[in-house]
Amino acid sequence: MSEDTKAGNYFVANYPPFSFWSEGTCAELDGVLAGEPDPKVPLGLYVHLPFCRKRCDFCYFKVYTDKNSGEIRRYLDAVLDELSAWTAHPYLRGRKPSFVYFGGGTPSYLSADQLRTLFEGMRARISWDDVREVAFECEPGTLSHVKIEGLFDLGVTRLSLGVENFDPQILELNNRAHRAKEIYDVYEHARKVGFRQINIDLIAGMVGETEENWSRCIDETVRLRPESVTIYQMEVPFNTTIYQRMKDGAVEVAPVADWDTKRRWVDQAFARLQGAGYHLGSAYTACLDETVEFLYRDALWHGADMLGIGVSSFSQLGGVHFQNETSFEPYLQAVGAAGTAIWRSHPLTDEEKLRREFILQMKLGSVDAGYFRDKFGVDVRTHFEDTLREHAALGYVEVDGDRISSTREGLMRVDSLLHDYFLEEHKNARYA
Repeated sequence: MSEDTKAGNYFVANYPPFSFWSEGTCAELDGVLAGEPDPKVPLGLYVHLPFCRKRCDFCYFKVYTDKNSGEIRRYLDAVLDELSAWTAHPYLRGRKPSFVYFGGGTPSYLSADQLRTLFEGMRARISWDDVREVAFECEPGTLSHVKIEGLFDLGVTRLSLGVENFDPQILELNNRAHRAKEIYDVYEHARKVGFRQINIDLIAGMVGETEENWSRCIDETVRLRPESVTIYQMEVPFNTTIYQRMKDGAVEVAPVADWDTKRRWVDQAFARLQGAGYHLGSAYTACLDETVEFLYRDALWHGADMLGIGVSSFSQLGGVHFQNETSFEPYLQAVGAAGTAIWRSHPLTDEEKLRREFILQMKLGSVDAGYFRDKFGVDVRTHFEDTLREHAALGYVEVDGDRISSTREGLMRVDSLLHDYFLEEHKNARYA
């Protein structure tokens, strides 16, 4: 019997679950900031730009659709002030990030001038000499030719296009701001400008999705031949417009495809992409060749430091997680008063560090037990023996020497399996 898509989060973005983090900062973070970093641990920057033309029905991120140019200017000033405050600490002073990621919201909502001000302001506060990857999320309808050229000149290396679907009716049904014709104009100009990595995002199981439509989406993706493709399975978190509509009875109880269908669609998409020369880079990504990198993802999932700036952004420094204030004005006020805006934090225990990296690396489809022996002094094959045995019996994983690999079926449902590797106190609890 197929499992309907019910309201709630299933996607595992971090560990431990955010609901176990405590309000305020913590002494452990103070200790980290006063100390010296491990020179072997890379640093990355995440910048949250929470502005959008409209809120998609499935969006659960912190976004605003009502901010004018003056408010955006205040926000960008606060982001730069926050970066200045963080880089004054010994742990971050003089460090050079290896990746920078602009997420949202819709980073491409900003004007070309606003983007230039932000990029130049960040470079004035922290060196980009060692930056290997600058990833930038875009909504196609916000990208003019001038803005595309500006992003290229500013050093963006991966342009991530939130296509989601190529069908104009499905885009409209899901309250997506852009339209299908804009996708092709933007993609063609980005290709002409010379971006070395264009990523296309798709979502399997959007409201109105059909077998025929999904097949056409994959056809179009293969035809365009981006360097990478990211595919997510539609979920309905509690803080989305679509959940509210479900709750109010305005839409059917199960407005999106069931999980078996979504997994099958993603599997079909990856099979088509592999047939066209792509290889799987994770449970969500297909890459055209071996030189295509997702440094942001891979570094984070191997314990890199990351400083997140902006409203609601997440950080990880020296084994301490923390998140900024989640509302616009409180964030601005906190930065204005103290330079930073921490809302909640969580110092990881050694066991949580081990589990976090193991859980996240399982999303890559393959884990090296030798890596964990070298870094943590733990053999994960015995540490997670019972769970691995259970998943192997179900056909979801295979263990061969030091290599722990997800089968294709396991990879398609990896987020639902990862909770089995949580500590007991973190299981069956609210994730966010």
